[in-house]
Amino acid sequence: MAELPHLGASLADLQAYVRQMCDERGFSKHSVESKFVKLLEELGEFAQAAAKKAGLSVSKERKAEIAAEAADVFIVFLGLCDKLDIDLEAAFRDKEEKNKKRVWK
Repeated sequence: MAELPHLGASLADLQAYVRQMCDERGFSKHSVESKFVKLLEELGEFAQAAAKKAGLSVSKERKAEIAAEAADVFIVFLGLCDKLDIDLEAAFRDKEEKNKKRVWK
């Protein structure tokens, strides 16, 4: 069984964990298309949870619900990146080097 990486683990460690978890849970066989659909589903749930928060005082339970949906989005996204053979940490670092040189308005 995949062991959850320690707090402060690198993005690459988290992506490797999700890869192993997907293998163990049978998600690796899913197509890229089905992973995109799942990502959209999780984004929708995250949006719903965040929308409930808007304009309301947020209870600990509500915050936990939103955090759980954000985690689902992250997990599915890491799995999708793995399926597409994207090293997300390297992509992030490369993109930020380009972004540092951009003029932001």
